[in-house]
Amino acid sequence: MHSNTAQKRLFLLALLTWASVLTVHLSSIAQTASNTIGRIIVPFAPGGAREMPARAVYQEMAQALGEHWIIESHQGAGGAIGTVFVAKSDPDGKTLLMAASSHFVTAALGAKPHYDPIKDFVPVGNIGTQSYVLLVNAKLPFNTIADFIAYAKKHPGEMNYNSAGIGSSTHLAMAYFCKQAGIDLLHIPYKGTQEAANDVLAGRSQAVIIPTAGVGVYLADPRIKALAITSRRRASLRPQIPTIDESGLKDFYFESWFGFLATSGTPKAVVQRINTALNQAISQEAVRQRLISQGIEPARENAEEFEKVFLADKILMTRLVQEVGLKAE
Repeated sequence: MHSNTAQKRLFLLALLTWASVLTVHLSSIAQTASNTIGRIIVPFAPGGAREMPARAVYQEMAQALGEHWIIESHQGAGGAIGTVFVAKSDPDGKTLLMAASSHFVTAALGAKPHYDPIKDFVPVGNIGTQSYVLLVNAKLPFNTIADFIAYAKKHPGEMNYNSAGIGSSTHLAMAYFCKQAGIDLLHIPYKGTQEAANDVLAGRSQAVIIPTAGVGVYLADPRIKALAITSRRRASLRPQIPTIDESGLKDFYFESWFGFLATSGTPKAVVQRINTALNQAISQEAVRQRLISQGIEPARENAEEFEKVFLADKILMTRLVQEVGLKAE
């Protein structure tokens, strides 16, 4: 009987020890899981131009980090809802903003977005740059940028252009082009790039600038023609399209970067770790081809190099908004 009691005590002791070890193990797993789940916040609707570059790199980046990452859409208020969400998140590098050059436009327009585009964020990594293509209705009697400018000067106030909305990159790019070319075109804002381009196809408007990635379907349409691209150099995706600079408007370029921003206060070591993983992802040929197919020229910059691009772009975007006289509506 004494032997049975001793055996029971030993069994209970073993059971309690195993339960204690299991509890510690499960707690460790839960803590590890919570620490290795990252979120990339896209501040616009799912499936849009801002989400595509994030999807092109995030899985390979997560693999390099040895972590699990997801993409979430926090749309609304022209991107402000998602941007504020990241600005107020914990500075632990687990919540990144999928940002672009338009990050600075809202503030430059004089609006109050409830976040500071510089102070509330730290640049993490640049995915790449996107350029735009200037399209015109095929019935117009010109085929080059130089002839387009000459025609517009001979017909002041008679031509118009479309954009994806007030303050959009397509609006800013075309307004800047008109300013630099010294021509007067009426701006007609739409709710999206496709609607804006379709009215040029139909002949209701004369011109539109759209991202390189979306231009393919229009190049095959005889109702429209591509005059030039806004990048410094011809794009890998559309090498047959000349730049605006080489087509008659010297020193003109307009490009947008796509990159990740973290909450201000994120430790430098964390930023560097994510940046290294991002660059490892971009160095993979499959990832590079995904980006190029989206009209994005891949970048491989360290965090300090991206910070220089980030700060320089703030100055540029603010200047462009002021030069073309854009205001929030």
